Amino acid sequence: MKVNVTVPKVNEYHDVAFSQVKENDTVREMHMSLLVPETDVAKPAVIYFPGGGFQSANYHKYIQMRTAIAQQGIVVAAAEYRAVPDAFPAILNDGKNALGYLRRNAKKYGIDPTRIAVMGDSAGGYLAQFVGTTAEKSEYMPDTGEVVDTTVSAVVSLYGISDLLTIGKGLNADFHASTTSTEALLVNGVSYGEDTAHAITDVEENAKFASPISHVKKGLAPFLLMHGDADTVVSPYQAEEMETCLKENNVPVERITLEGANHATVEWYQPEIINLVADWLVDKLS
Repeated sequence: MKVNVTVPKVNEYHDVAFSQVKENDTVREMHMSLLVPETDVAKPAVIYFPGGGFQSANYHKYIQMRTAIAQQGIVVAAAEYRAVPDAFPAILNDGKNALGYLRRNAKKYGIDPTRIAVMGDSAGGYLAQFVGTTAEKSEYMPDTGEVVDTTVSAVVSLYGISDLLTIGKGLNADFHASTTSTEALLVNGVSYGEDTAHAITDVEENAKFASPISHVKKGLAPFLLMHGDADTVVSPYQAEEMETCLKENNVPVERITLEGANHATVEWYQPEIINLVADWLVDKLS
């Protein structure tokens, strides 16, 4: 039997330390896992940031999506980041440090450093959007002290968060108004020595500063925004609001609504959705 070879062999490099973070009297390593197609050409890459409600960052999840993208000849790095109780902008520093690692080690993994995209779901979608909207902003550069290119070629957000002030818009979700919601803790921090407890909407300046939509500008890379119309955790309005803002700044954007899909439910793991995202990335990174 003759086999027509169209899918490359894919190798995994797991639990690679991409940065070290000094936290008081300890040093914490941040890790990523990489799926690297075995080809002879310099390959585009995608960094996947996992969702976890700002509470965790399990970078081993969404293996169906990551594998499908890697089989298209794209290097896929899945990166962890600091979550609550670490306060913003730690999450963004980690996202940019992951990007910096890929660029510094592009030759090692066969990556074309000029073609790197970011994607994520839920809180990971928030981070992907933030990395995409804050390229070259000095206050959001990696906290390693290194000067790196933090631009990206494309951004994919699956049921991600764009505006912390409207995260619960239209939802029957009282927890978003709580001082202990994870987005409130992410922005305002955990109280120590003084009471810093505030609901996310109590200090609008802080919430806006920590929202990707506040940093949209002309000249950004194209965005793919996907959200389920039955989402009960993050308002579907997030994607609509972000789409409007991107279009006002002439940034290419495609918004897709998944009918009947809730937050991180099984609909998001179906082949047609996975292939749609993979094909979109192939197009933008070609």
